[in-house]
Amino acid sequence: MKSYAYIRSLLLLLVLAVAASCDHIDNKAVPGFAVRIDLGNYALWNTYGVNGMGDYRIFNREKGLPANFPYNINTYTGYGGVLLMMGIDAPLAYDLACPVEQSQNITLSINADNYEAVCPSCGSHFNPLTGMGGPVSGVAINNKLGMRVYRVTPTGGGYMISN
Repeated sequence: MKSYAYIRSLLLLLVLAVAASCDHIDNKAVPGFAVRIDLGNYALWNTYGVNGMGDYRIFNREKGLPANFPYNINTYTGYGGVLLMMGIDAPLAYDLACPVEQSQNITLSINADNYEAVCPSCGSHFNPLTGMGGPVSGVAINNKLGMRVYRVTPTGGGYMISN
């Protein structure tokens, strides 16, 4: 009877070890800075929101992006700025700082041909259309680093981006 319990314990440990070894993308490598962008009414969403798949907008308070956006004391744009992109069926938001470089000054840009986010420093590519911002190529895929994801919550006439 003791040997059965021992074998069962070993099998349980083996199953747990296999489960723990599964691939996991770290989307929290970029430092967590406050994010709050209120696009909660029709006028703001129609002016600064995104509509069709792949449509995107960059929010960076320090750089004044987008131009003429009504930033106020309650608006925060994360560590490297915020990428708002229309995914397949909903808007998605990410921090623009490269998770490999982890610098506010090294931010991802969007390749208009395939909608991938690309780091100008390490050359890593990410897929923001999936809702996860996972790595596609480069150092990020080897290190299993993805873009930091933010919440996009529907409101009465638009959306609120937050963390």
